[in-house]
Amino acid sequence: MPNEPTSAIELEWSTLQNNHEQYERGLLWLKLLAVMLAAIAFVSGRFALLMALLIAVLWVQEAIFRTFQNRLAARILHLEAVIRDGTEDDTPACQLHSEWAAARPGVRGLLGEYARSALRPTVAFPHAVLICGLTGLWLFA
Repeated sequence: MPNEPTSAIELEWSTLQNNHEQYERGLLWLKLLAVMLAAIAFVSGRFALLMALLIAVLWVQEAIFRTFQNRLAARILHLEAVIRDGTEDDTPACQLHSEWAAARPGVRGLLGEYARSALRPTVAFPHAVLICGLTGLWLFA
């Protein structure tokens, strides 16, 4: 088959691309769970504060997973440049964690990455909206 990976770099790209897409699907399920928790609270008129706290935890969890996904994306982009430039023979494959460990930020840097990820609109939605709605429900109930 002409579309099958032929080098270690291409195989790594294929594997990381599949993992990146798996993260995307999993995170969509996480968002759906947040919506379902909010719906339970809105329909029942109860548990608004508890559900808001649970959704906040899901928001943080999504931010952490998005940060992991971004690391995969950075390596994917690097591999694409290597493939495009034809420098596969000069570039070692399977260096995702080694490259990340070499450039790993400290605890503050890591927490900053998570916070920046959480504030991205595609991550914050629907969590921020649901938390605001549930907080309003709790305050005015």
